[in-house]
Amino acid sequence: MNILFDLDGTLADPFVGITKSMSYALEKLGRPVPTLESLRWCIGPPLRGNFSKLLASEDAELVEKAVALYRERFAPIGLWENEMYAGIPEALGVLKGLGHTLYIATSKPTVYAEPIMERFGLRQFFRRIYGSELDGTRSDKSTLIGYILQTESMTSSETVMVGDREHDIIGARGNGLHSIGVLWGYGTQEELEGAGASTCVSSPNELVSAVGGVGSRD
Repeated sequence: MNILFDLDGTLADPFVGITKSMSYALEKLGRPVPTLESLRWCIGPPLRGNFSKLLASEDAELVEKAVALYRERFAPIGLWENEMYAGIPEALGVLKGLGHTLYIATSKPTVYAEPIMERFGLRQFFRRIYGSELDGTRSDKSTLIGYILQTESMTSSETVMVGDREHDIIGARGNGLHSIGVLWGYGTQEELEGAGASTCVSSPNELVSAVGGVGSRD
């Protein structure tokens, strides 16, 4: 089985780095700065869409300025304000040991995802890391998953998506994949099941049996 993993909210918790960097950008733009906790919803969806909502604007130039300011802090500081969830390395090791092939499928730019994976020592478990480009290309999960399937010559029936937000589940469904929603991230069970998750798990050690269960349905 090919297993595509989301990164933020699934393998690692990026709350501090993302929310502080978004606050930094809003402050630099002279806009009201929400509490960090009220920005939790921003973890998972594409960055440009988040800023468009926060700024209540479809002005592409303004949104790009916000993204640039965000990265002004995120690249040197926010990238490292990140914590791996307990039990993740063990679960990945078991899955790889069982012969599954693991990939990262994240809306985060690949240039940021790579060093995060290296820092946590997770790179060894994955065949390849797929993320978006800095200009936003493939930040949409449906587009990203489709790109991975085509690039790796994968079949939908032999591939499953694992993620914590509805975007992961919707992207999987749009490409004919089963999906596993994880409940330790930023999406609720209601959100994940409502989006069409094949199943949900509450801890990393449940992933192994969940993958087996999804595979047996075909």
